Amino acid sequence: MTVPAFEEYVPATDCPCPGCAAQRRTAAGGLPTRYGGNPAAHGARRAMVLVTAAGVVLGGGIAESFGAPADPAPVPGTGVPAGLSPFPDSPQGMPGPLRGTGSPGAEAPGADAPGTGASGAADAGAAETGTSLSSPAAPVLPATTRTEIINRAKKWVAAKVPYSMSTYWTDGYRQDCSGYVSMAWNLPGNEWTGSLAAYGTRIAREDLQPGDILLFHNLADPAQGSHVTIFGGWTDHTHTHYTAYEQTKPSTRKQTTPMAYWTNSASYVAYRYKGLATGNSGSEATTAPFPGATKFGPGTNNTQVTRLGTMLVGRGGRRFYKVGPGPLWTAADRNATRAFQRAQGWKGAEADGIPGPDTWQRLVTGTGRDIPAAGGQSGSKAVPAFPGRGYFRPGQVSGHVENLGKQLVKKGYGAHYRSGPDPRWTEADRRNVEAFQKAQGWRGREADGYPGPETWRRLFA
Repeated sequence: MTVPAFEEYVPATDCPCPGCAAQRRTAAGGLPTRYGGNPAAHGARRAMVLVTAAGVVLGGGIAESFGAPADPAPVPGTGVPAGLSPFPDSPQGMPGPLRGTGSPGAEAPGADAPGTGASGAADAGAAETGTSLSSPAAPVLPATTRTEIINRAKKWVAAKVPYSMSTYWTDGYRQDCSGYVSMAWNLPGNEWTGSLAAYGTRIAREDLQPGDILLFHNLADPAQGSHVTIFGGWTDHTHTHYTAYEQTKPSTRKQTTPMAYWTNSASYVAYRYKGLATGNSGSEATTAPFPGATKFGPGTNNTQVTRLGTMLVGRGGRRFYKVGPGPLWTAADRNATRAFQRAQGWKGAEADGIPGPDTWQRLVTGTGRDIPAAGGQSGSKAVPAFPGRGYFRPGQVSGHVENLGKQLVKKGYGAHYRSGPDPRWTEADRRNVEAFQKAQGWRGREADGYPGPETWRRLFA
């Protein structure tokens, strides 16, 4: 039995019943025409976004690994906790500014007015750059740490903030799940599932860390199943469950949740807040900016070299250092850096042993692949570098096309080949790639059948 944990309700534009008419009037009253304020043309779109947050942040007041206590028992025959109604009435409001900052639970008058962060209109799809589902570009974001994200999420849990799509808590954020994520990420306004992705960078699920989110915005029909959660930490070594913070009826809660959620699990996409700043709380990953190439290489002697070496040792590079790491750049630093770069599937100038912004970013955030043991492989086979989108277009002939086809067959996505893959790009290649992309939970432009860097990485991982 498929049991949705949330839903969006869109009143029919021609339904004469008093309920639908009231819904249309309420939504249109607070929205300019450019945001769908004409009920005859647009109706009232309301979405509920579920946010799950959990963290394993040591030293910052957050210690949440291996389970969250007081999980409700599953509903017999569904596997869904008793707190989740099969068909809850839990839509969400549209994008808007902070509101109702008076007494706790003070309701702001009227419908949400659109904010400046996003239009609220769902994009037709999300490119593989991870900047999807928004209209205007997101504003400059306030810096925050993983510790701060989880601590903000905890405040609502402790206060048992009641669920509401039209009421605002004392901090000005709407009391639905998208408002909850907006609050935890310290966004300048209230967002919804169709705009939250603009404030994050898309990441792989295996790279999730406390404070990241799992987002499902149903592009085909936003009224069906759209939701979002904040990730807080794995609850077991199998990585099949995680601790989640979420805003749902009757109030904010924390509980162990299957990856990625009880329903529509394959459709959730992981995002990391773009404004994430350095944090110093135990295992919390930091995002210190790249100090510049001049800090590394022959003749350099500074604390950044020491930090680089320390991070490389932590990623499997211990064997390169007989002494150190230390502030003086040595061949050990270069060899360890080159080994890490090659583990990412980079070659040539991309694996020259001198760290650049991409190398640094993966090291400080703990993402990417570890350095393999001597003569062995890292946790998974190194991914070959993505050759570029231009190779995968009608009429193109190259070895990259054939390699792609062979990997599709290996992964079980070769159903559209009649005689097997070959160097010429055909419609069969496109349809097989599309099937693979849809299996990742992608829709719209994310599943157009043309591989990008993220499709390539997942296919060859």
